[in-house]
Amino acid sequence: MIPEIGHFSLWLALGVSLVLGTVPLVGAQRNRVEWMALARPLTYLLAALLTLSYACLTVAFVTDDFSLVYVASNSNSALPLYYRIAAVWGGHEGSLLLWVEMQCLWMLAVALFSSHLPKAVQSRILAVLGWICVGFLLFMLLTSNPFDRIFPVPLDGRDLNPLLQDPGMVFHPPMLYMGYVGFSVAFAFAIAALIGGNLDATWARWTRPWTTVAWAFLTVGISLGSSWAYYVLGWGGWWFWDPVENASLMPWLLGTALIHSLAVTEKRGSFKSWTVLLAILAFSFSLLGTFLVRSGVLSSVHAFATDPGRGMFILVFLTVVIGASFALYAWRAPTVGLGARFAIISKETSLLANNVLLVVAAGAVMLGTLYPLLLDALGMGKISVGPPYFDAVFLPLMAPALFLMGVGPLTRWKEAEVPDLAKRLRWAAGIAVVASLTTGALAGQIHLVATLGLLMSFWILTSVGTDLYERIHPAGVRWRDAGDRLRQIPRALAGMMIAHIGVAVFCFGVTMVKAYEVESDVRMLVGDSTTVRGYTFTFRGTREITGPNYVAVQGKMEVTQDGKPVVTLFPEKRVYRVQQSPMTEASIDSGFTRDLYVSLGEPVDGGAWIVRVYVKPFIDWIWAGCTLMALGGLLAVADKRYRRRRTAETPAASPQDANKVLAGAAP
Repeated sequence: MIPEIGHFSLWLALGVSLVLGTVPLVGAQRNRVEWMALARPLTYLLAALLTLSYACLTVAFVTDDFSLVYVASNSNSALPLYYRIAAVWGGHEGSLLLWVEMQCLWMLAVALFSSHLPKAVQSRILAVLGWICVGFLLFMLLTSNPFDRIFPVPLDGRDLNPLLQDPGMVFHPPMLYMGYVGFSVAFAFAIAALIGGNLDATWARWTRPWTTVAWAFLTVGISLGSSWAYYVLGWGGWWFWDPVENASLMPWLLGTALIHSLAVTEKRGSFKSWTVLLAILAFSFSLLGTFLVRSGVLSSVHAFATDPGRGMFILVFLTVVIGASFALYAWRAPTVGLGARFAIISKETSLLANNVLLVVAAGAVMLGTLYPLLLDALGMGKISVGPPYFDAVFLPLMAPALFLMGVGPLTRWKEAEVPDLAKRLRWAAGIAVVASLTTGALAGQIHLVATLGLLMSFWILTSVGTDLYERIHPAGVRWRDAGDRLRQIPRALAGMMIAHIGVAVFCFGVTMVKAYEVESDVRMLVGDSTTVRGYTFTFRGTREITGPNYVAVQGKMEVTQDGKPVVTLFPEKRVYRVQQSPMTEASIDSGFTRDLYVSLGEPVDGGAWIVRVYVKPFIDWIWAGCTLMALGGLLAVADKRYRRRRTAETPAASPQDANKVLAGAAP
């Protein structure tokens, strides 16, 4: 009975989405206030129906209802409860339901926290989001129904993929989807503004917080996925340029560009057409990632290997969304003014250059991801595009972007002068050069590429420090007043600084681990030792252990340094009972400056084991940097100027008032 309720709720949700996408939009165009007033109640109803459907599927997993094909394929009675709950999104159908549920949560947030928007604008935004829901609900109900029945009912399920039986499964997909789906809000704001025929600083101010929150979620989601792969897959990597990894990186790059472009549009009224284009592209690339993961064209540990029919549906949906968006953009963009003028040396120019570099980088990643698929589809053979291509193309694009990240915040709006910039940044540049060379020397060897990476990291840090110093201790201000000036720094500015520091920390971690990690694959008998970077790893044998739904061989590795005990590591080789899939569980001792990483390979003759040992310097700084980026974004959203303007703006009583607001006039 419960699955039937969930299934029926999906069909009702489809009907509500159709009404939401139609009636308020028509009402906004025809000045029908009573039709526009339906947008928020319909959003609440849609959220309730989809939450009910999601709850029904969760109950089916918790109660082991193997009469559902999806539950029987992705769960097992021996699966721990928390993994049964996470298994709801462990396969294609359930993860799609999670996507739609996240979509409705974003819509609910827009309905609740955008009451200050003019009714016409809010109606258009919710209507656009409603049509996106229509597309995904049709996809689910026609090709990927999680409530399909199976007969005869199996006695037990086929179990959740062993790779997904990890705490990372609980947090990574929801965070990633919140980021993916969050860009639909920026997309809806852009389409609503295009339909209304006006784009200005007010629109940018409305859009910017939503975009930043989505970007922060996506940052956390990508970071969690990277750390999960690091400790689960057993090969010690944190990024492999896998096509599905790239599918999340591309919208992140475009979202980063969008956040900075929105800042220019809000502050100076420039880049309006470019900003709208970025909003469309960011969500379009989110849909492209959905196509790559769910179409069956990829073979990846991250992908849902599904039938091509589903891929064709998504491809058609992607084509309709992108085609309609670009058609509307082509119609409205020529009517948008150029905005305020600016000199070649200015904050606007530095942000525009950074935008272009980020968009080109996303294009380079897309080319490397799709080119092999295109060749295969055309019958021109199979090729593999891996890390060598991306390292050769992506990194040279990021180096100038990182340089501009240091220059941009200190550059003045409208016009700046090179001598003034050089004078203000000379100490930052000097300290960055000395610090990068010193760090390389302390690490044991100065590499050219590593030195460049360290230089960019310290450059960002020192430029942020210079910016902060100038703000709290400008010329003529006493040091005892610095504390007061520090407290007066807006949260948006503080968030930007923290996010930029996060980028610097990330770059430092990537550079150190890429240049100075040490790996050793050794054959070890009980009692054998190997020394890596001053740490001695001694193999003390193995034992068999039993988990809730697996058996494992657990190794024991004692680690010492200069004869003193450091840690004992327990890597495992697991075999899950149902799927009989062998899994490597690495054992990691994480430290502030290094990770000690041990994984068991395969047993060999004579009772020996192949053991992989890593010493990875500063690898945890990669994820610490991502965390700082996300925290910086969330702090920026909390800036009081958004709340002040929100209370100052009163909802327009009619579409005519909305047009005044969009045109920059007070309602």
